[in-house]
Amino acid sequence: MEVRFEEKDFLACCGSARFAHEMASAGPFRSLTDAVSAARDIWFNMVDVNGWLEAFAAHPQIGESASSTHGKSQTSAQWSKGEQSTALATATGSILQELSEWNVQYRQKFGFIFLICASGRTSSEILAELKKRYQNRPIVEFQIAAEEQMKVTELRLAKLFSEKDRVASAGDQDLARVAKKSEDRVSIISGHFTAGPKSPSNKVPQSTAQTRPPITTHVLDVSQGHPGAGIEVHLEKWRQDCPRPVFSGLDISSWDLLGSSTTDKDGRSGPLMKIVDAVDPGLYRISFNTGKYCPSGFFPFVSIVFEIRETQKLEHFHVPLLLSPFSFTTYRGS
Repeated sequence: MEVRFEEKDFLACCGSARFAHEMASAGPFRSLTDAVSAARDIWFNMVDVNGWLEAFAAHPQIGESASSTHGKSQTSAQWSKGEQSTALATATGSILQELSEWNVQYRQKFGFIFLICASGRTSSEILAELKKRYQNRPIVEFQIAAEEQMKVTELRLAKLFSEKDRVASAGDQDLARVAKKSEDRVSIISGHFTAGPKSPSNKVPQSTAQTRPPITTHVLDVSQGHPGAGIEVHLEKWRQDCPRPVFSGLDISSWDLLGSSTTDKDGRSGPLMKIVDAVDPGLYRISFNTGKYCPSGFFPFVSIVFEIRETQKLEHFHVPLLLSPFSFTTYRGS
């Protein structure tokens, strides 16, 4: 099924009016993959220098709270807030001050704000990258900023398609319930990044202030343009008493299973671990039985290994899978 969006939808993904116009003209799109392909071609081959600068200017400065005055829409401002949530949550007063000072120096040298795909990055990581990129020549940095904008655009397109899919699948459900889901999707993180459904069989003590497990997932079938339902999911943790794994020596016996679930009609898995205030730091692996879901596909299963550091143990980690028969992508949501 082809999906059509308006210019304002694409303007929330990328603040260039030319980009939004060309994307709306290129649509409708059969899948997220098609939309991303068109977006990359339009951004790098059709949008001019002024369009790039217009898109850069639509972002709030890193370390600064987002508002609709920075972006082209309220949706863009809300997405920016979510994308910077990790940075702001890990920032100290001194780091914010240093970020502000370096942002000023960066703008004075290059003529535009420092742009980075901030999703999942701490304030310290962003500051280090800012200092590193400040040494670049303007022509080099301009290209890097354009590539970072494309990363942001791709993530936002995924949110856009997820929003459309979920609204369409709601059908005749109670309108208040649909509105609540929509509000959740367009708040700090979209519905594509939110936790799985609660399950009566996985009750947890009331002592925790959290309402969802610290690690969650969601599967989007980008080839069909709808959530990936009925996919088995396993979450494992590398045993702390074992040496840290290396690329050439991943001993499968050193992984402890934390939980299993199956994605529901919205593509969300049930709880894969207990609800806790702080997640144990370490290496985690989330695996999807994609071969059973798509027998003719290229991947019999997909496993994603990621690390949670000591400084991140109070954060939430959403690890979505965007799947098609012959490709998949993932990223760290909040």
